[in-house]
Amino acid sequence: MAWKTVDRVSQPASDSPGLSEPLKDKIRGFFDRYPTKRAALIPALHMIQDDHGYIGWRAMDEVAELLEITASDVFDTVSFYSHFWTHPRGKKVVMVCRSISCDLLGADDVLSECKRVMGIDEHETSADGSYSLMTEECLATCDHGPCMVVNEKLHKCVSPSQVEKILNDADNDVLDVPRSDLYDGAERNQG
Repeated sequence: MAWKTVDRVSQPASDSPGLSEPLKDKIRGFFDRYPTKRAALIPALHMIQDDHGYIGWRAMDEVAELLEITASDVFDTVSFYSHFWTHPRGKKVVMVCRSISCDLLGADDVLSECKRVMGIDEHETSADGSYSLMTEECLATCDHGPCMVVNEKLHKCVSPSQVEKILNDADNDVLDVPRSDLYDGAERNQG
């Protein structure tokens, strides 16, 4: 795999959404938890991606300003982690585990079937915008491999023959447990 060179200076920042004041306030709410503003970068990026669906150039510039760091530091972080998207992703993101445990149990076949059913490759989005596909190094459920996650819902012991059924289930991302209030606040868990 060759490294992709990115011109950080001439990116069209205006083509992507910026940070709303409520989102900036939510990010500022993390400042007291850390010794420096810079340390709030990862939670801030998660909040931006949850809000926008991805982290665009304008948002990177604005969060850099808010955290008093350089935009290149933000981009370096975003581009390092495969979980962050710099382009719009599908309504549902499917993550297939690629850890050694899942691999030994058939994760490659599950990933291949996901690609076939969705008609996309890793870090791509289906033409209708409903699904994006990615792999993660470990989903921390080695005793239930191979596993995959649809948005935040974990699917355990997945076989290739189950993939199409899982992806066709409209509720494949509905959680059985409430989300944490850490990023979303109590209002998201109500009702």
